[in-house]
Amino acid sequence: MIDAKLLSLLACPACDSRPPVRQDGDTLVCDACGRAYPIRDGIPEMLVESAILHESSKAADINPQ
Repeated sequence: MIDAKLLSLLACPACDSRPPVRQDGDTLVCDACGRAYPIRDGIPEMLVESAILHESSKAADINPQ
């Protein structure tokens, strides 16, 4: 579980507008682009290269930057 204060500071690195992310299990999800960033050993891995498309995302196309 990510601390709420830390979670409030995190934003999606792939989106130009830097929207906030939300925790969903062992991932942090950006609702704007649908990317899910893994949390490994309690540490969020906020790398675009590590992101996967979140299964509940409605984003049809993810363009890596």
